[in-house]
Order: sequence, then C-alpha cells, then structure tokens
Amino acid sequence: MQELKKKFSDRLVDFYSEKEILSLFSQSVQQVTGCSKAVLLANPDFSFSEEQEKRLEAILTRLEAMEPIQYILGECEFYGLSFCVNPSVLIPRPETEELVEWIILDHSEKNGNLLDIGTGSGCIAVAAGKFLKSFSISAIDLSGAALAVAKKNAEMHNCRVQFMQADILKADNIDFDNDFDVIVSNPPYVCEWEKERMSQNVVGYEPHLALFVPDDDSLVFYKAIALLGKERLKEGGKLYWEINEGLGKECVTLLASLGYRDIALRKDISGRDRMIRAINTKTK
Repeated sequence: MQELKKKFSDRLVDFYSEKEILSLFSQSVQQVTGCSKAVLLANPDFSFSEEQEKRLEAILTRLEAMEPIQYILGECEFYGLSFCVNPSVLIPRPETEELVEWIILDHSEKNGNLLDIGTGSGCIAVAAGKFLKSFSISAIDLSGAALAVAKKNAEMHNCRVQFMQADILKADNIDFDNDFDVIVSNPPYVCEWEKERMSQNVVGYEPHLALFVPDDDSLVFYKAIALLGKERLKEGGKLYWEINEGLGKECVTLLASLGYRDIALRKDISGRDRMIRAINTKTK
C-alpha cells in the first residue's frame, strides 16, 4: 500500500497538492478494490492483485494527463447522492449544492412544479426530486448525450423526472405541460476570455457547450431564462440561478428590468457572489 501511495505522490506532485494526491489515491483504491476507506485504513499492508495494480496504473496515467478523477471513475457525490458522470456533462460542484439547499429550504413544506434548465447530469433535478417529494420535476437540456446521463441518474435514484431535449435560446419552440412554481438553472456563464486562467482538467475535459458564453453576450442564457420565467412562472413563483461571480450586479439589474421582485444575491461558502433568487410578478 505504501509503495503504491508513493508512486501516486511521485508522479502527481507537479499537478496536485499533497492533500489532493491522498484523496485521489484513496478514491482510486476504493473503487478498484471495492473496499471502504475504513477497511483500507485498518489494513495498511493490504495486498493488491496483479489485475488491481494494472487498473490503478491506468488510472494514474489518466490522472497525469489531468483528466478529472470523476470522469475516470465515472461517478461523483452531490448533495449526499452518488451520480454517474462522463465528459458529456459538467462535474457537479459544491456551489451548486448550496443552490439546491436554498431551494429545498424554501420549499420543503410546499408542493408544485419545478423546472431545471440545462440539467446536465441531472444533479439539481434529481436532488430536488429526492427531497421535495410533493413537487413534480421537469428538466431540459440541449445535449442528447447529457440527457442520457441525467435519465440514468434519475433511474438510479428512483426519482421521477420529465426530461425534454430543448434549446432555451429557442424557448418559443418548447411545449411545456404546466406553469412552474420554481425555475432553476446553472447555465453556461464562463466568458471566453476566462479560459486562459482555468485549470487544464476543466478546459481540457469538461464540455465547452455547458461552460462558455461569448465575451460580448455573457448574459445570453440568463436573458432567455428570465424571459421564459416571465411567461411560465406562476405569480409569486421563484427563479434561482447559479451565476458567474463577476456578473452578480448585471444579473440583478436584468431581473429588475423585467419586473422581478425581492431579488436576493447570495454568496457561497467562499464568500463569492454565486447565487440569485428572484420572485416573479405577473404583469397586469
């Protein structure tokens, strides 16, 4: 075990911190052996089979190429649930968990209809469906490959979600069955100019379709979602966004210009402007 741990450390030291390497090693060994972290910690002299060593070598090689461990293992944890992921979907982030927590706390004693726009892996829709038992959940995404992953995750968690392949930028073509009490979205919001300062394991592997927006139209998805909300959110319905930390004021201004009220800009656990909630008021 110690020899293998040293191999991971020696080969990944230029790419990751010591803490990150230990986590990558632990996750890799747990999946390959099927043993829990506790079992492995209790057996420091654990002996690997030849096949297990080959699999760990393959994982290490992919980690050296900066491929995210979530794609290598094909799974990640989100809001206490395990989700399947592959390069057709973004890897769920802790900030998005905070957004889901906000929605669940606001609606835990209510019922209604929720729409997740740009569902990706389905993490928001499925987590909401698991914890808001009285809500009907719908989700859309432009990518058929992403929807295949989302459907798999919904089935894995026995969560009923109505999925639809649709382009939010062509919202007039989307035929919804109901109006909504909640619309939530974590849309593409990273400007093209920001690529240069992003990690290779994001830019090189995660889907650009779900990440980037044009520098000259950074609010393109927020505009489309806000306009849809004016049409399909019920009176008093709530719109929730995850946002680019540099676009908080612009997003608030956009929502105010369209007549949304009680607009709340919230910081994440790291103190960055990352979430917005706004309430719809139907025009008379």
